[in-house]
Amino acid sequence: MMTVYDFTVKDRQRNEVSLKDYEGKVLLIVNTATGCGFTPHYEPLEAMYREFKDQGFEILDFPCNQFANQAPGSEDEIHSFCTVKFGTEFPQFAKIDVNGENAEPLFEFLATEKPFSGFGSGLKSAALKTYSDMNNKEFGDKAYIKWNFTKFLVDRQGNVLERFEPTADMDEVRSAVAGELETLV
Repeated sequence: MMTVYDFTVKDRQRNEVSLKDYEGKVLLIVNTATGCGFTPHYEPLEAMYREFKDQGFEILDFPCNQFANQAPGSEDEIHSFCTVKFGTEFPQFAKIDVNGENAEPLFEFLATEKPFSGFGSGLKSAALKTYSDMNNKEFGDKAYIKWNFTKFLVDRQGNVLERFEPTADMDEVRSAVAGELETLV
């Protein structure tokens, strides 16, 4: 059975990194953008990282520019923005595609393990669904991720446990992370 540990990704300098390096840790893997309405998620993400990193928790940040051109900068520009504006310290990787023919295989795997099941209810969710549908129509069945700040919770064995859409309450994400950290290996 495949796990996230079977994948290799690229860091900001484009060096290959095996996700096996994170074996035994609880992971939150997220596709991000610096110019998105959800960009303020960096603040609770960093707070979560600081709170839990000493308990075996890592956030893996993958910038993506496939959603309304909301991450147009270089890896260095994106990293600088995140560290200056939000004080982020968690690992940030090379900018990737999460949809289409050039989708990062890790994100294809994550989305296959935990497929999209909706943005929830409410006005914000309905509006996001409209934008997402327009944006992702070109990717057809390869529209794995619907918008920026989709988060995947991974257990210490590399199994994908949960998918959180950007509309999910960050307290719910934090609670799931805390609960998984309490689970013994």
